[in-house]
Amino acid sequence: MSRDERGGSEIPDYLFDQDSRPAQVAPDIFAVQLTDRWNTTSGDPNGGYLMAVGVRALQQQSELRDPLVASAFFLRPGAPGPARIHVETARKGRRTSTGEARMRQGDKEILRVVATFADLDQADGRTLSLAAMPDLPSPDELINPLADITLPGVTVADRVECRVTQPPGWLRGQPSGDPSMTFWMRFADGREPDLLSLPFLADAAYPAVMELGEFPSATIELTIHLRNRPAPGWLACQITTRRLTGGFHEEDCDIWDSRGTLVAQSRQLAILH
Repeated sequence: MSRDERGGSEIPDYLFDQDSRPAQVAPDIFAVQLTDRWNTTSGDPNGGYLMAVGVRALQQQSELRDPLVASAFFLRPGAPGPARIHVETARKGRRTSTGEARMRQGDKEILRVVATFADLDQADGRTLSLAAMPDLPSPDELINPLADITLPGVTVADRVECRVTQPPGWLRGQPSGDPSMTFWMRFADGREPDLLSLPFLADAAYPAVMELGEFPSATIELTIHLRNRPAPGWLACQITTRRLTGGFHEEDCDIWDSRGTLVAQSRQLAILH
């Protein structure tokens, strides 16, 4: 068991928390053991998982605890094994604070994250949403497209569960030509979503560009805006790619919680292999 990030009651120590929890080993330096439990088709740890580790290290250095926005640049593929994270505070303010984390394995930097933190309890300005949550049937009425499929080495597929109206075209060998998808998602082991897990969850699903018959794809940069603390339960996700230029493509992801509240928006730039 461990205490939650805001110092509340004890919560189960789920795999995501174990594998994304850096330990401070010196002023402004953290150590983490990256694991192979979040590997993608490339055999490397998922980029959102690495980003979540970097954001978590920065949170430990911030007096403001709620990540508000984070941008990650993926410089080299990570690998299961030890990593060091060097953090630097760029600014401390009353409403926001910003820091930078640089993750290294051996003598190479693999990831750089810049994140700004706030206290969402003190955010009392105007609130307006002009985009509605997608109209999805209950998760109990939908299917898990990977329920009867084994993807050797793709361990991240064991960590999240998705529910869709029908299997994606690429999974049937018939890409639809429409690189967009709407689905429910949650941690497979029952861990509830929170602000620190959203950078991972925004990158946890298979890329929408696979519906164009393109596979695989590697993230170059990922930015996520955290809008609200998610309520317990399933997350409704909408992912879209609109442009593919010279092998580079974007992917936009919006995430709503079980209350229908928008909790995260992300955009990433990726490259086809």
